[in-house]
Amino acid sequence: MLDGKRILVTGVLTDASLAFGVAKLAQEEGAQVVLTGAGRGLSLTQRVARKLPYPADVLELDVTVAGHMETVAADLERRWGGLDGMLHSIGFAPQSCLGGGFLDTPWEDVAVAMQISAFSLKLLTAGLLPLFEAAGGGSVVGLDFDNRVAWPAYDWMGVAKSALESTARYLARYVGPQHVRVNLVAAGPMRTLAAKSIPGFAAFEDVWDEKAPLGWDVNDSTAVAKACVALLSDWFPLTTGEMVHVDGGYHAVGA
Repeated sequence: MLDGKRILVTGVLTDASLAFGVAKLAQEEGAQVVLTGAGRGLSLTQRVARKLPYPADVLELDVTVAGHMETVAADLERRWGGLDGMLHSIGFAPQSCLGGGFLDTPWEDVAVAMQISAFSLKLLTAGLLPLFEAAGGGSVVGLDFDNRVAWPAYDWMGVAKSALESTARYLARYVGPQHVRVNLVAAGPMRTLAAKSIPGFAAFEDVWDEKAPLGWDVNDSTAVAKACVALLSDWFPLTTGEMVHVDGGYHAVGA
Protein backbone atom coordinates (compact mmCIF):
# COMPACT_ATOMS: atom_id res chain seq x y z
CA MET A 1 0.00 0.00 0.00
CA LEU A 2 2.93 2.36 0.67
CA ASP A 3 5.42 0.85 -1.76
CA GLY A 4 8.20 3.38 -2.35
CA LYS A 5 6.67 6.03 -0.09
CA ARG A 6 8.90 8.17 2.13
CA ILE A 7 7.29 8.70 5.52
CA LEU A 8 8.30 10.75 8.57
CA VAL A 9 6.84 9.46 11.85
CA THR A 10 6.89 11.57 15.01
CA GLY A 11 5.96 10.66 18.55
CA VAL A 12 7.43 7.17 18.98
CA LEU A 13 8.51 6.61 22.59
CA THR A 14 7.87 2.90 23.22
CA ASP A 15 6.66 -0.06 21.21
CA ALA A 16 3.23 0.55 22.77
CA SER A 17 3.04 4.00 21.17
CA LEU A 18 0.38 4.44 18.51
CA ALA A 19 3.07 5.98 16.33
CA PHE A 20 5.20 2.83 16.64
CA GLY A 21 2.32 0.76 15.31
CA VAL A 22 1.99 3.11 12.35
CA ALA A 23 5.73 3.06 11.63
CA LYS A 24 5.81 -0.74 11.81
CA LEU A 25 2.85 -1.22 9.48
CA ALA A 26 4.13 1.46 7.11
CA GLN A 27 7.39 -0.46 6.71
CA GLU A 28 5.51 -3.71 6.22
CA GLU A 29 3.53 -1.98 3.48
CA GLY A 30 6.69 -0.91 1.66
CA ALA A 31 7.52 2.55 3.02
CA GLN A 32 10.86 4.02 3.94
CA VAL A 33 10.50 5.44 7.45
CA VAL A 34 12.42 7.98 9.52
CA LEU A 35 11.44 8.73 13.12
CA THR A 36 11.85 11.83 15.26
CA GLY A 37 12.43 12.15 18.98
CA ALA A 38 12.91 14.99 21.43
CA GLY A 39 14.62 15.85 24.69
CA ARG A 40 14.93 13.13 27.29
CA GLY A 41 12.76 10.87 25.15
CA LEU A 42 15.24 10.88 22.27
CA SER A 43 17.19 7.91 23.64
CA LEU A 44 13.93 5.97 24.07
CA THR A 45 13.04 6.63 20.44
CA GLN A 46 16.48 5.51 19.29
CA ARG A 47 16.15 2.32 21.31
CA VAL A 48 12.67 1.43 20.08
CA ALA A 49 13.61 2.25 16.47
CA ARG A 50 15.68 -0.92 16.52
CA LYS A 51 12.53 -2.98 17.20
CA LEU A 52 10.97 -2.06 13.85
CA PRO A 53 11.07 -4.63 11.03
CA TYR A 54 13.82 -2.47 9.50
CA PRO A 55 15.75 -0.31 12.00
CA ALA A 56 14.95 3.35 11.32
CA ASP A 57 17.06 6.47 11.69
CA VAL A 58 15.96 8.97 14.34
CA LEU A 59 16.19 12.74 13.92
CA GLU A 60 15.99 15.16 16.82
CA LEU A 61 12.89 17.36 16.66
CA ASP A 62 11.73 19.44 19.60
CA VAL A 63 8.90 21.62 18.31
CA THR A 64 9.65 24.25 20.96
CA VAL A 65 13.26 24.73 19.85
CA ALA A 66 14.00 27.18 17.05
CA GLY A 67 15.88 25.63 14.15
CA HIS A 68 15.00 21.98 14.79
CA MET A 69 12.32 21.93 12.09
CA GLU A 70 14.67 23.42 9.52
CA THR A 71 17.39 20.89 10.40
CA VAL A 72 14.99 17.96 10.00
CA ALA A 73 13.70 19.29 6.67
CA ALA A 74 17.27 19.74 5.41
CA ASP A 75 18.19 16.18 6.41
CA LEU A 76 15.15 14.75 4.62
CA GLU A 77 15.90 16.83 1.53
CA ARG A 78 19.44 15.43 1.39
CA ARG A 79 18.26 11.92 2.21
CA TRP A 80 15.22 11.60 -0.05
CA GLY A 81 14.78 14.79 -2.07
CA GLY A 82 11.07 14.76 -1.25
CA LEU A 83 8.48 13.47 1.21
CA ASP A 84 5.25 11.55 0.65
CA GLY A 85 3.78 11.44 4.14
CA MET A 86 4.08 12.56 7.74
CA LEU A 87 2.47 11.25 10.92
CA HIS A 88 1.94 13.88 13.61
CA SER A 89 1.80 12.19 17.00
CA ILE A 90 3.03 15.00 19.24
CA GLY A 91 1.24 16.10 22.36
CA PHE A 92 2.08 17.32 25.84
CA ALA A 93 0.45 19.29 28.63
CA PRO A 94 1.88 20.25 32.02
CA GLN A 95 0.29 18.39 34.91
CA SER A 96 -1.73 21.43 35.98
CA CYS A 97 -3.64 21.21 32.68
CA LEU A 98 -5.10 17.79 33.58
CA GLY A 99 -6.99 16.19 36.40
CA GLY A 100 -9.83 18.56 37.28
CA GLY A 101 -8.08 21.82 38.07
CA PHE A 102 -9.38 23.47 34.90
CA LEU A 103 -10.31 26.75 36.61
CA ASP A 104 -6.91 27.17 38.22
CA THR A 105 -4.56 26.37 35.34
CA PRO A 106 -2.27 29.33 34.52
CA TRP A 107 -1.94 30.59 30.96
CA GLU A 108 1.76 29.77 30.91
CA ASP A 109 0.94 26.06 31.18
CA VAL A 110 -1.96 26.27 28.72
CA ALA A 111 0.37 27.96 26.23
CA VAL A 112 2.79 25.02 26.44
CA ALA A 113 -0.02 22.55 25.77
CA MET A 114 -1.27 24.56 22.80
CA GLN A 115 2.18 25.04 21.25
CA ILE A 116 3.23 21.40 21.48
CA SER A 117 -0.11 19.68 20.89
CA ALA A 118 -1.73 21.92 18.26
CA PHE A 119 0.55 24.56 16.76
CA SER A 120 3.17 21.90 16.06
CA LEU A 121 0.92 20.45 13.34
CA LYS A 122 1.21 23.75 11.46
CA LEU A 123 4.93 23.96 12.20
CA LEU A 124 5.65 20.53 10.72
CA THR A 125 3.30 20.81 7.76
CA ALA A 126 4.61 24.22 6.73
CA GLY A 127 8.23 23.22 7.34
CA LEU A 128 7.89 20.09 5.22
CA LEU A 129 5.76 21.66 2.49
CA PRO A 130 8.65 22.15 0.01
CA LEU A 131 9.44 18.43 0.33
CA PHE A 132 5.80 17.51 -0.31
CA GLU A 133 5.78 19.80 -3.34
CA ALA A 134 8.95 18.12 -4.64
CA ALA A 135 7.08 14.80 -4.43
CA GLY A 136 4.06 16.18 -6.26
CA GLY A 137 1.95 16.21 -3.10
CA GLY A 138 1.50 14.05 -0.05
CA SER A 139 -0.45 13.21 3.08
CA VAL A 140 -0.30 14.56 6.61
CA VAL A 141 -2.04 12.42 9.23
CA GLY A 142 -2.44 13.47 12.85
CA LEU A 143 -3.44 11.35 15.84
CA ASP A 144 -6.31 12.86 17.79
CA PHE A 145 -8.74 12.24 20.64
CA ASP A 146 -12.10 13.63 19.54
CA ASN A 147 -12.83 16.65 21.69
CA ARG A 148 -16.26 17.71 20.48
CA VAL A 149 -17.46 17.07 24.04
CA ALA A 150 -15.88 17.77 27.44
CA TRP A 151 -14.20 14.73 28.97
CA PRO A 152 -13.55 14.14 32.68
CA ALA A 153 -10.02 15.12 33.74
CA TYR A 154 -8.84 15.82 30.15
CA ASP A 155 -9.31 19.56 30.70
CA TRP A 156 -6.87 21.84 28.82
CA MET A 157 -5.43 18.95 26.86
CA GLY A 158 -8.94 18.58 25.46
CA VAL A 159 -8.95 22.26 24.52
CA ALA A 160 -5.60 21.72 22.79
CA LYS A 161 -7.09 18.78 20.86
CA SER A 162 -9.94 21.04 19.74
CA ALA A 163 -7.30 23.46 18.49
CA LEU A 164 -5.54 20.59 16.72
CA GLU A 165 -8.77 19.67 14.94
CA SER A 166 -9.35 23.25 13.79
CA THR A 167 -5.71 23.61 12.75
CA ALA A 168 -6.01 20.51 10.56
CA ARG A 169 -9.03 21.97 8.77
CA TYR A 170 -7.27 25.27 8.09
CA LEU A 171 -4.13 23.50 6.93
CA ALA A 172 -6.25 21.40 4.57
CA ARG A 173 -7.53 24.65 3.09
CA TYR A 174 -4.12 26.25 2.67
CA VAL A 175 -2.00 23.31 1.45
CA GLY A 176 -4.61 21.65 -0.73
CA PRO A 177 -3.45 23.61 -3.79
CA GLN A 178 -0.06 21.91 -3.35
CA HIS A 179 -1.88 18.53 -3.42
CA VAL A 180 -1.20 17.91 0.26
CA ARG A 181 -3.99 16.26 2.26
CA VAL A 182 -4.38 16.83 6.02
CA ASN A 183 -6.52 14.42 8.05
CA LEU A 184 -6.85 13.27 11.65
CA VAL A 185 -7.49 9.83 13.10
CA ALA A 186 -9.51 10.10 16.31
CA ALA A 187 -8.58 6.98 18.23
CA GLY A 188 -10.27 5.52 21.25
CA PRO A 189 -8.27 5.35 24.48
CA MET A 190 -5.12 3.27 24.28
CA ARG A 191 -2.88 2.16 27.15
CA THR A 192 0.18 4.12 26.08
CA LEU A 193 2.85 6.01 28.02
CA ALA A 194 1.01 9.25 27.25
CA ALA A 195 -2.28 7.88 28.55
CA LYS A 196 -0.70 6.87 31.84
CA SER A 197 0.08 10.54 32.51
CA ILE A 198 -3.63 11.47 32.41
CA PRO A 199 -5.26 11.42 35.88
CA GLY A 200 -8.43 9.38 35.85
CA PHE A 201 -7.61 7.59 32.58
CA ALA A 202 -9.10 4.40 34.00
CA ALA A 203 -12.52 6.03 33.72
CA PHE A 204 -12.15 5.94 29.93
CA GLU A 205 -10.97 2.33 29.92
CA ASP A 206 -13.79 1.07 32.08
CA VAL A 207 -16.63 2.36 29.92
CA TRP A 208 -15.30 2.31 26.36
CA ASP A 209 -15.45 -1.41 25.60
CA GLU A 210 -18.87 -1.68 27.20
CA LYS A 211 -20.37 1.22 25.19
CA ALA A 212 -18.62 0.93 21.81
CA PRO A 213 -20.83 -1.02 19.35
CA LEU A 214 -17.81 -2.84 17.91
CA GLY A 215 -16.08 -3.21 21.26
CA TRP A 216 -12.68 -1.81 22.16
CA ASP A 217 -9.34 -3.17 23.35
CA VAL A 218 -7.11 -0.56 25.01
CA ASN A 219 -4.07 -2.75 24.32
CA ASP A 220 -4.55 -3.28 20.57
CA SER A 221 -3.65 -0.38 18.28
CA THR A 222 -3.83 -2.38 15.05
CA ALA A 223 -7.00 -0.72 13.76
CA VAL A 224 -5.58 2.75 14.40
CA ALA A 225 -2.38 1.91 12.52
CA LYS A 226 -4.36 0.56 9.56
CA ALA A 227 -6.43 3.74 9.32
CA CYS A 228 -3.32 5.93 9.43
CA VAL A 229 -1.53 3.87 6.79
CA ALA A 230 -4.60 3.97 4.55
CA LEU A 231 -4.72 7.78 4.81
CA LEU A 232 -0.98 7.98 4.11
CA SER A 233 -1.50 5.92 0.96
CA ASP A 234 -2.97 6.96 -2.39
CA TRP A 235 -6.33 5.37 -1.57
CA PHE A 236 -7.87 8.62 -0.27
CA PRO A 237 -6.81 11.06 -3.01
CA LEU A 238 -9.65 13.56 -2.45
CA THR A 239 -10.13 13.30 1.32
CA THR A 240 -8.80 16.20 3.39
CA GLY A 241 -9.81 18.15 6.46
CA GLU A 242 -11.44 14.99 7.79
CA MET A 243 -11.49 13.36 11.23
CA VAL A 244 -11.74 9.59 10.91
CA HIS A 245 -12.96 7.84 14.06
CA VAL A 246 -11.30 4.58 15.02
CA ASP A 247 -12.97 4.07 18.36
CA GLY A 248 -15.24 1.07 17.99
CA GLY A 249 -18.12 3.42 17.22
CA TYR A 250 -18.19 4.99 20.67
CA HIS A 251 -18.58 8.52 19.25
CA ALA A 252 -21.81 7.58 17.46
CA VAL A 253 -23.90 6.39 20.40
CA GLY A 254 -25.50 8.01 23.45
CA ALA A 255 -25.88 6.69 26.96
